[in-house]
Amino acid sequence: MLPTRSDELGVSNMNMIVLAIFPVMMAFCAAYDLLTMRIPNWLSAVLIGGFIVAAILAGFPLEMIGMHFVAFAIALAVCFLLFIPGWIGGGDAKFAASTVLWMGMGFALPYLLYAAIAGGIFTALILAFRKYLNATQLPKWEWLQKLHDPKVGVPYGIALAIAALIVFPHTNIFTALIVS
Repeated sequence: MLPTRSDELGVSNMNMIVLAIFPVMMAFCAAYDLLTMRIPNWLSAVLIGGFIVAAILAGFPLEMIGMHFVAFAIALAVCFLLFIPGWIGGGDAKFAASTVLWMGMGFALPYLLYAAIAGGIFTALILAFRKYLNATQLPKWEWLQKLHDPKVGVPYGIALAIAALIVFPHTNIFTALIVS
């Protein structure tokens, strides 16, 4: 029989709460981006603060926390290089970097690879949606009309969140919080 309660798994209630921060924030950021076509700074700040709490609870040494922040800084720099020509939005850049903070060096590349694949699929679906559905046939919801507008970008935060949820259960922070 499989254990069903967190205490049977050896996971504290606090660790379970902290573990929930990441997937809840991914879902919230994806939904926020879909509905508003933007990802505000405070969402990235919550991810950064959540990581610090999670890393402390996981018992990460300062060197390991520092390496996660190095991964964050590298991701932020690369994402802003992609932002300059307009290939990604500023909110997407900060959201991706804040997510890489949770991934660390070891899982940043798999995360970004999954994000690229999910982003390509999602963009193709949005382009098909815009091409084959007439806006007059859609409900008059503002977010849906904006999503259909070819002058508006793609809410890439959805692809970033999907990729993060795929990779997160394999990360060191997830493992450390489950084990401790």
